[in-house]
Amino acid sequence: MKNNIVLIIVLALLVGGLGFYGGMKYQQSQRVSFSGQFNNRQGIRSGTNSRGGFQPVSGEIIASDDKSITVKLQDGSSKIILLSDKTQINKAETVDKSQLKTGEKVAVFGTENTDGSVTATNIQLNPIVRAGQPPVNNQ
Repeated sequence: MKNNIVLIIVLALLVGGLGFYGGMKYQQSQRVSFSGQFNNRQGIRSGTNSRGGFQPVSGEIIASDDKSITVKLQDGSSKIILLSDKTQINKAETVDKSQLKTGEKVAVFGTENTDGSVTATNIQLNPIVRAGQPPVNNQ
């Protein structure tokens, strides 16, 4: 009888320890890695985007018309941003396309097209620079 109790206790501890170890390994495999999100200065990641194709672009508007703006990126290259009737343009409040003027600082969120342009869903005018994000350079 005494041996059975000791055996049951040892088995219970073994099963509990294995369950705890398995739970820890499972939790480690579920951790989200944010390290790849900000490798590029504009915050664009390579490959597919887990947020449904939304990719931020930030820089200075160097050209604009009714259907698009061109944004100079921090590395000196530029990106064409396509505007639609659904594109939200925000300053301190929602504004229209006429507020998109050359020289304005912008942060653009949208879907990157196969030709490299971006179809905008949201444009922030004079975006707030957050910690870890380099400021837009006026070169």
